[in-house]
Amino acid sequence: MPNTALLRRVSALAVMVAMPGLALAQAPQKAPTPAANTPAAASPAAPAAAPSADAVVASVNGKPITQGDLAIAADDPALSLPGVDEAQKKSLLVDYMVDLRVGAQAAEAAKVGDTPEFKRKLAYFRDKLLLDDYLEQEAKRAVTPEAEHAIFDQTVKLMKPEEEVHARHILVDNEAEAKKIAARIKGGEDFAKVAAEASKDPGSKAEGGDLGWFTKERMVPDFANAAFAMKPGQVSDPIKTQFGWHVIKVEEKRTKPQPTFDELKEQIDQHLIRKAQQDMILKLRSEAKIDRADAPPAAQTAPEPKK
Repeated sequence: MPNTALLRRVSALAVMVAMPGLALAQAPQKAPTPAANTPAAASPAAPAAAPSADAVVASVNGKPITQGDLAIAADDPALSLPGVDEAQKKSLLVDYMVDLRVGAQAAEAAKVGDTPEFKRKLAYFRDKLLLDDYLEQEAKRAVTPEAEHAIFDQTVKLMKPEEEVHARHILVDNEAEAKKIAARIKGGEDFAKVAAEASKDPGSKAEGGDLGWFTKERMVPDFANAAFAMKPGQVSDPIKTQFGWHVIKVEEKRTKPQPTFDELKEQIDQHLIRKAQQDMILKLRSEAKIDRADAPPAAQTAPEPKK
């Protein structure tokens, strides 16, 4: 019996069969040089107009497959074809749609669509597609420049100024070794050079112990307290944490810059979309008459005694 899994296997088979030729099709080929008197040499060809969604690309037993059908198939994550050029992708999608129509027509002839189970599935997926498209429309309405900037302004206003430190460190196993390293640094040796030689921290060793900019809460308390109490250019005495012994050098201090609109835009858009869609569903639920078979029975109130 044809089903979704079978059609996916058929589609995958069509892709695999096309792959040997695909490698050759993608191999770089030297374009022929047009003669000076040919139209190609005179001016580049104008880009072709986008095909109409109703343009027929194939047919199966007289039933057309249109460009619009291919566009829907191309949006299916299961049919993602990364690295495949557009011409090859279109050919593979046509093959898939042909397989889909052949299988669907066979299933229809076998009365698969007449079973109660199939009708329930069809109703479910119809509802799901309707809701998905409805939510997408709501998302488009929710994300406007005015809404984006309102959220951005509100977010930035609530952000408290934070101090950041740019520091380096050298991590070793014991206090005695840390004291020797601190003495070398304070004696004039280059911190970055000693870090590259002696530090046990694989994440910063190659960068001369550089940890970049960080706020206080990003580091363990003992390390953070020491770093934020120091002045730029200062080198610490050995500091112990659960990772070992550190020698710290503070390079710079600053107030953390506020994020720009472009840096937050994606997060803002996601917030607007989620809120709009959630509000819409809650509103629809509140307006609908919903009866649930699994709802607990309402508590019965005992009649009041007669006075």
